[in-house]
Amino acid sequence: MGDGTDSSEVFKALAESTRRVILDELAERDGQTLFELCGRLTMRHGMSSSRQAISQHLEVLAAAGLVHTRRDGRYKFHYLNREPLRKLTDRWLKE
Repeated sequence: MGDGTDSSEVFKALAESTRRVILDELAERDGQTLFELCGRLTMRHGMSSSRQAISQHLEVLAAAGLVHTRRDGRYKFHYLNREPLRKLTDRWLKE
């Protein structure tokens, strides 16, 4: 896709419903820690995945370029990167 991110990785990341919910949560409130994301997934969506499982989902999203992180001390904040999605949709929505 030009930035080193393969579109198949984006589709693979989006194929799993838990990862789509994680992206929804980051779209609503960007810059969350793993602890915050796990809490929101449990409270808002009734998902009881372990922190390890959510961490693995975040790794897949990061590999696809959909999530990037920033460390601040001992905290790691997760941010949504919409650019890979724009590149995919631009392919089909160009006039």
